[in-house]
Amino acid sequence: MNSTASHANHHSFILTGIPGMSDKNPWMAFPLGFLYTLTLLGNGTILAVINVDESLHEPMYYFLSILAVTDVSLSMSTSPSMLSIFWFNAPEIPFDACITQMFFIHGFGVVESGVLVSMAFDRFVAIRDPLRYASILTHDIIGKIGIAVLIRAVCVVLPVPFLIKRLPFCRSNVLSHSYCLHQDAMRLACASTRINSLYGLIIVIFTLGLDALIILFSYMLILKTVLGIASRTERVKALNTCLSHICAVLLFYVPLIGVTMIHRFGKHLSPVVHTLMANIYLLLPPVLNPIVYSVKTKQIRRRILHMFQGRKDRA
Repeated sequence: MNSTASHANHHSFILTGIPGMSDKNPWMAFPLGFLYTLTLLGNGTILAVINVDESLHEPMYYFLSILAVTDVSLSMSTSPSMLSIFWFNAPEIPFDACITQMFFIHGFGVVESGVLVSMAFDRFVAIRDPLRYASILTHDIIGKIGIAVLIRAVCVVLPVPFLIKRLPFCRSNVLSHSYCLHQDAMRLACASTRINSLYGLIIVIFTLGLDALIILFSYMLILKTVLGIASRTERVKALNTCLSHICAVLLFYVPLIGVTMIHRFGKHLSPVVHTLMANIYLLLPPVLNPIVYSVKTKQIRRRILHMFQGRKDRA
């Protein structure tokens, strides 16, 4: 490759919509726009309901608010590049914009994992010590937990852009997704990426992997506590308060495990499968989390129905 092409590759990447089917990109424009709209409406509704209804000013719903903000932020991190490809057929992204997007996507992924851990702790305290629940998880404590989750994400993801920026890129500058990911950009480098791979593995093990173990351990303790409750009705009631959170955990970790497994062991699979799994991991939780919490949480469902009923009556 000549020096001019090599120099150009340092300044931009080419994003991929649907691998091998670029002519089909316009067909994805409206479904994608619908998903982003649904994400904003769903999470916006959750935030509005919690803000308006004082009976929902409890630790569980404050954590849900943080989750909703994180979901919107994660969704907005991918939207500029995805919409530019599918709506405007503009797949080129400047190098600095790419590593900035990379930082926010990976950062908010770690934040979401941390929020899910916080919510597991919330459920554990609520079931283990219900009388002291509100006094343990005060506004101050919830704020400190939120800040700690954010600081952790920034600290572990901050080296990623610098690790990518130090690499020389003299091969193809075509990425395999419609947004920038560390592992995707790393494979285009024409130097050793051992440090990048090792650091990426450390992040996965000591943030997402550790978080998953903490959540699992929390639910083992919750189950032990619930089984110690004498009344069957109270046991069912206690477990029902955890259903929404369990669904949110599955929505986040199952696609994550799928993406990781396909990336490690599915190199023989079609690029479309890799793209589909990555898109499910990033786009599905922000869309489905507010739906799950609206359906499974009686207080939120009742308040949303009340809001729509009030509008209908005024009309």
